[in-house]
Amino acid sequence: MEWLARKASAVQAQAQNLPSPCISVCRMEPSTGLCKGCLRTLDEISAWSTLDDAGKRSIWARIEARATAQGVNP
Repeated sequence: MEWLARKASAVQAQAQNLPSPCISVCRMEPSTGLCKGCLRTLDEISAWSTLDDAGKRSIWARIEARATAQGVNP
C-alpha cells in the first residue's frame, strides 16, 4: 500500500481532473468495509463519478490517511 499512499499524496496536489484510485482489484474486506485495491468504501466508489474535484480530493485524503494508519508512510 506504500505506492497508494504516495499516489494519494501526489494526486491531492493536482488542480483538476483527479484520477480514480481504482486499480481493478475490486474485493471488499469484510472486517474494514474497504476495497483491498483502493481503500475506498462502497459509498465512495459509487459516488466517485458524480463528485467534483473537491469531493474526489477529499476521498484521496481519506485513502492517504487509511494507508498511513496501516503503517505506510507516503
